[in-house]
Amino acid sequence: MIMMFMMSIIIILISNIMMFISMILSKKSFMDREKNSPFECGFDPKSMARIPFSLHFFLITMIFLIFDIEIALIFPIIQLFMISNFLIWTKSTIFFIFILLIGLYHEWNQNMLNWTI
Repeated sequence: MIMMFMMSIIIILISNIMMFISMILSKKSFMDREKNSPFECGFDPKSMARIPFSLHFFLITMIFLIFDIEIALIFPIIQLFMISNFLIWTKSTIFFIFILLIGLYHEWNQNMLNWTI
């Protein structure tokens, strides 16, 4: 128990020393306003917060998130292939990809995939 306590003290001490050294050696200057401000989709964070936001950016973000979740849902299909027979796996995979294609067709039909400003 004492050994574990000593090791944790040593780890905390080493990490604090490394952070202190990196803070001393860093060449960060605090004089530049642009470098210190966060980048938020091209907006100046120091200006008015209630400016109109393009709905197209929001739609593209939602499409990305939806397709990202769909990719995460496709991964278990590979595991399903290992534990089930080929016919059940084929039917479920075709059904799932058919649902994804219907969603893609709907987004294409609503012109959500066109990047025009």
